Amino acid sequence: MIKLENVTKVYSTGVRALNNMNLNIAPGEFVYVIGTTGAGKSTFIKLLYREEKATSGYVEVAGREVSKIRNSKVPYFRRNIGIVFQNFRLLPKKTVFENVAFALEVIDRPREEIRREVRKTLQLVGLEEKVNSFPHELSGGQQQRVAIARAIVNHPKVLIADEPTGNLDPDTSKEIINLLEKINEQQGTTVLVVTHDREVVQSHKKRTILIDNGCVASDTSLGGYSSNEGTN
Repeated sequence: MIKLENVTKVYSTGVRALNNMNLNIAPGEFVYVIGTTGAGKSTFIKLLYREEKATSGYVEVAGREVSKIRNSKVPYFRRNIGIVFQNFRLLPKKTVFENVAFALEVIDRPREEIRREVRKTLQLVGLEEKVNSFPHELSGGQQQRVAIARAIVNHPKVLIADEPTGNLDPDTSKEIINLLEKINEQQGTTVLVVTHDREVVQSHKKRTILIDNGCVASDTSLGGYSSNEGTN
């Protein structure tokens, strides 16, 4: 599902964010991506959804060589990828239903299909009773569930969650990770969780990739941090 071969990214400022990175993630895997600030995590995920292009090397996502996708075709490619951010990024003047529906409206799905898929997805994330609520009426955990629903309503092949528990308390963080695991298991979605949350990684054992100095420093299926791994 995701393949990087000898990938290097050097920004115009001269900063080398990734340095000969090699990585394979199979369809249906659930993977944590960890590492200190500046290690290269953000650049890594930006390459996956073509926010950035590699300076050299090969990046493949969902069967496509990302660097060869024309700029005009990038929005179509991104339909294969759902993205969840730390700060939710909900539309404040739209209801829960409308926020999730928006992801299908922009790709011109039929009205009846939108109604059906949104209701089914809100049921999956446990928000079927909040369809008419606005973001400011929801807790942080509920807002993140809306963001997740919006990211998966189009049934993407890959779901990238960038610090999805960063603004949440420990109990709510566990609920969000449980939901991501549920999506992974029930829908077969490949899930990448970029996180600094030690407790989440240690309590939900999954494959864990440590990025350090732009390289894959370790790759384990056991989960958890080693003693010398930072959380900045």
